[in-house]
Amino acid sequence: MNLASIPSPSSGVLEIGPVPLRGYAFAILVGLFFGLWVLNRRWVARGGKHGTSWDIAVWAVPFGLLGGRLYHVVTDYQLYFGEGRDWVDAFKVWEGGLGIWGAVALGAVGAWIGCRRRGIALPPFADATAPALALAQAFGRWGNWFNQELYGKPTDLPWAVEISEGVNRVAGTYHPTFLYESLWCVGVALLVIWADRRFRLGHGRAFALYVAAYCAGRGWIEYMRVDEAHHILGLRLNVWTAIIVFVLAVVYIVVSAKVRPGREEIVEPDRDTPAKAADEEGSDPDGPSETDADEQGADAKKDPFTKDEPGGPGKGRTAGSTEAAAEKS
Repeated sequence: MNLASIPSPSSGVLEIGPVPLRGYAFAILVGLFFGLWVLNRRWVARGGKHGTSWDIAVWAVPFGLLGGRLYHVVTDYQLYFGEGRDWVDAFKVWEGGLGIWGAVALGAVGAWIGCRRRGIALPPFADATAPALALAQAFGRWGNWFNQELYGKPTDLPWAVEISEGVNRVAGTYHPTFLYESLWCVGVALLVIWADRRFRLGHGRAFALYVAAYCAGRGWIEYMRVDEAHHILGLRLNVWTAIIVFVLAVVYIVVSAKVRPGREEIVEPDRDTPAKAADEEGSDPDGPSETDADEQGADAKKDPFTKDEPGGPGKGRTAGSTEAAAEKS
């Protein structure tokens, strides 16, 4: 008998005045906006401009949602195209069903398009995105709690989640795998932030670390789940995906560190000519004005996601500012 457990909501719909909002969609939206806020702070800290991350997100987010849904529908096609199923349900994203593997893969394509339009290389942007994406996932996983789905094996632990009787589910208390993954994602974000500051990760290695760390946790969490899934050689499809992607991420970190060590000095070149920028801003064409640097530096110090990050505002924004600092010393 359980003396304590996590109750599930009686309904997956939140009533906000006359507008009903599904809990799954609410969790995704909260994670999305919080992640974009963190991303913008980190991008500025690495030497980018305010607002650039939002411009790129206009491409990355729709591509990511499309990729996440496609992965889910393809890998769980029997839910939509099997006997007695309605294929129209494949378009009902609000009812749940987004695969992170497809979301990241196609979202990266969208980010690449956005970066190309801004004249930015994808790897440094991906490095700024890594912890923001992990934190967005941490919020988004609570959508499964609203839908009472993707839980683990039965348990009587104090933190078990209560599941009510429903379609394809039996009432009882189960491992809250949504909670495990949410907490794991927070840990991944903290790991990437620490490693990024400590080792000055660049050229996509911070993002690769996020991928490897997430896959390490997703493997054992996926193994605990009891929802229907395809198996290959006795393991769930997502476990195999996590193993393969983990190996690829680690290989990338090792090879990239040897081929392109260090971190990018310039992440977002100014589209204006140096002379024009100097005339308009009244500042040194080789770098930002002292006022801009002071304001951005103050913002970074207040921000736990960017504080003391090497290569932040005023540090390595342009090659000229780095050389000037070296001459003064």
